[in-house]
Amino acid sequence: MKQSLQLRLTQQLTMTPQLQQAIRLLQLSTLDLHQEIQQALDSNMMLEVAEDEPNFDNDRQNQQDQQDQQDQQTENNIEPGDASSEGSQNEIPDELPVDSSWEDVYDNVQSAGLSSAPSGESQEFESYRSAPQKLVDHLIWQMELAKFSDHDLAIATAIIDSVNDDGYLATGIEEIHQGLLNQFEELEIDEVNAVLHRVQNFDPPGVAALDLGDCLQIQLRQLPESTPWKETALELVTHFLDHLASQNQSRLKRLLDLSDEQLGQVISLIRSLDPRPGSRIDSSDSQYVIPDVFVNKRNDNWYVTLNPDIAPKLRVNPYYSSMIKRADNSSDNTCMKNHLQEARWFLKSLQSRSETLLKVARCIVDRQKEFLDHGPIAMKPMVLRDVAEEVEMHESTISRVTTQKFMHTPNGIYEFKFFFSSHVSTNTGGECSSTAIRAFIKELVDNENAAKPLSDNKISNLLKEKGINVARRTIAKYREAMSIPPSNQRKRII
Repeated sequence: MKQSLQLRLTQQLTMTPQLQQAIRLLQLSTLDLHQEIQQALDSNMMLEVAEDEPNFDNDRQNQQDQQDQQDQQTENNIEPGDASSEGSQNEIPDELPVDSSWEDVYDNVQSAGLSSAPSGESQEFESYRSAPQKLVDHLIWQMELAKFSDHDLAIATAIIDSVNDDGYLATGIEEIHQGLLNQFEELEIDEVNAVLHRVQNFDPPGVAALDLGDCLQIQLRQLPESTPWKETALELVTHFLDHLASQNQSRLKRLLDLSDEQLGQVISLIRSLDPRPGSRIDSSDSQYVIPDVFVNKRNDNWYVTLNPDIAPKLRVNPYYSSMIKRADNSSDNTCMKNHLQEARWFLKSLQSRSETLLKVARCIVDRQKEFLDHGPIAMKPMVLRDVAEEVEMHESTISRVTTQKFMHTPNGIYEFKFFFSSHVSTNTGGECSSTAIRAFIKELVDNENAAKPLSDNKISNLLKEKGINVARRTIAKYREAMSIPPSNQRKRII
């Protein structure tokens, strides 16, 4: 084969560092963006947070007000700080000047966190919240107050360690007994059960239960003896809990020899109990969602604005940028040039992220105006391609923009992904979004007769009457996605 040289021209797309940085910032959430900005501020000397400019107009106005007040006092022949003899005798001020301050008397004010915030700054309310309390810590605190021997204390500790967040024992009694045999060779399982009964008397009622029936029994036994229908309810949860779960009203009345009214009172007592006692104590820090955009309605038009608090205002440090010498090739000057170029790229990427975010949010709002006016029932079907074609971007870019980005609307805070849904055809040739179908299903279930709940087939027929063709399996899928139980479990006896 003869060798030869050929000249060929080709075009290819390359990912420049600037483009890679812009794409990476585009898909970051608000929390991740704050961390990325802080990391850039720490590593780049050219970047700084743009502080607010001082308001000279307000200062000039305050000085003018003070001068007018002094002139008024001079006209009335009253020196500042002087008072008449009558006023000095009859009007005593509430606070008299002293030569000591609060901090001089109470030295530990600053350390205790009770000092007032500096001028112009306000302390957040979250800083005064107590630490979240865990269920295990709450049980250990009660165990330390109770009178346990060293032997029983070790057993109680093992039992408390096996309690999950809902308040149930995640480990069986036999497993706890086997685990304690290494520490106590002659330990009997009856001793573990005895300590378990003592732990089950701790707060909250029903804690350390083996299952749901045991949890309800513990709570019923702790009720006063004068509680109506206590014994009947205890018998029901002990022997016939499965019939109560299946809502078998006729069998329960026959087994317990009760009328409809009496059975209703027994079930009302059982419903007053807590099936998840651990949820009362086990609390965690609230996670607040910071919206990226705000949607407001003014003059019958919807407007979208960026949240100014999602990212601080950055700028290039003018002092350091002025120190760069163009003709100097020293290592220090080269490093400053590189930092300046990186800072400009970073600021441009942030601006591009904000513009793209605002453009996509406006497109979503324009397409979902009916949802903002009437709720989820009026949601229109929309996919990523619809927005990508309107804003002239790629679908992958729209996917990055809508991931972990939130929109604050008068109806609540929603993720951008919430507004995208598939469609189902209607009898008139139109389209209905899956979100609207879910809203229809939830509305039908909320308004159904509790004694005769709607089946999936019945809901499908009701939607067909409205012109929406949805199969029974699709109804079941949407119902399970919304955590709505089937009709036999939604049935209520009373």
